[in-house]
Amino acid sequence: MTALTSHQGALAGIKVLDLSRVLAGPWCTQTLADLGADVVKIERPIVGDDTRHWGPPFLHDAQGQATGQAAYFACCNRNKRSVTIDMATPDGQALLRRMALEADVLVENFKVGGLKAYGLDYASISALNPRLVYCSVTGFGQDGPYARRAGYDLMVQAMSGMMSITGLGDDMPGGGPQRVGVALTDTFTGMYAATAILAALHARQASGRGQHIDMALLDVGMAILANQSTGYLNSGNVPQRQGNTHPSLAPYQDFPTADGSMLLAIGNDGQFARFCQAVGRPQWSADPRWATNVERVRHRASLIPAMEEVTRQRTTAAWIALFEDKAVPCGPINDIAQAFADPQVQARGLALKLPRDAQDGIAEIGSVASPMRLSEHPPVLRHAPPALGEHTDEVLLELGLDSVEIARLRAASVL
Repeated sequence: MTALTSHQGALAGIKVLDLSRVLAGPWCTQTLADLGADVVKIERPIVGDDTRHWGPPFLHDAQGQATGQAAYFACCNRNKRSVTIDMATPDGQALLRRMALEADVLVENFKVGGLKAYGLDYASISALNPRLVYCSVTGFGQDGPYARRAGYDLMVQAMSGMMSITGLGDDMPGGGPQRVGVALTDTFTGMYAATAILAALHARQASGRGQHIDMALLDVGMAILANQSTGYLNSGNVPQRQGNTHPSLAPYQDFPTADGSMLLAIGNDGQFARFCQAVGRPQWSADPRWATNVERVRHRASLIPAMEEVTRQRTTAAWIALFEDKAVPCGPINDIAQAFADPQVQARGLALKLPRDAQDGIAEIGSVASPMRLSEHPPVLRHAPPALGEHTDEVLLELGLDSVEIARLRAASVL
């Protein structure tokens, strides 16, 4: 079991009011929470965040039985405190405005204009707290013809062109557009949002004022096309699906082995020459068709079959062992269980078990460690992903309410 930590993170003292749901916004706020911010997640009474019900798979209790609480929620809500408030009620709106007065950051992912009716939009809240950094996460941004549309990761993967370059080509068996196996635009939007928030907090030190951050999934989806988009913008050539091969590098793909497959990621001519020497084909790196990366890309059709004849002669493990000390990038193609069993993953402590005591039968929750390794202010582990409303009384008492007022609000179904 992983012990929860008591040290403070780099963002200790920063208060975040989290009005976001599902993945992009919660991914952002979990990033801030891992860095030490106090993140209070506001959820609907009884129902909570939609992802609490997105299962299977479900969390298990101490006896190993599924609980009905979805594991999806746990991926992006650790280190937060859960408070249930019905923002559709006047009392709920008043509570949230009071909390926003004390917050440094507010993150929301409602439809454009959706919070104005509650007096929780940027214009209303920033008038009360000019130092507030207010981050809105939507599908398409605060302006433009699609601004009021709902946006989802899968939709953006399709619209941005991501699916058009993912999967096998139409001329290959099983060809056709494919989504990436995780909600890539959601998670990247969360990381971009966290980065923008940190920039706004830094700017506030000089100006004394917060600002509005407009994050859109479609903007991020276009931005993370990276070399594929700049290739198109500068050449006019529309990238196509090509399976696991790379448009600008060769050999840079999967190869068959005696017992499965492996991945070779050869990114320069020196690596290719070392590969050729290791496999007993030194003449390949002198062949004018294959001597340089540009020529290898042009003559991929002759190079790859020749390499496949060789790679089928040994097991994946044997190839990895052979290339280990030769600076030839080579690795297995793991499933997720194999990835967590990998010695390097284990050495880095990437699988966590976070203890939880919410009186709901769940003793611990599995989680993946933050990849942010700060030498002086490492990520904190203060809270397992919370049960719905687990910290409502605690947070409202800190806000200055007394137990009588909390009981009244609960009786009125505000909490």
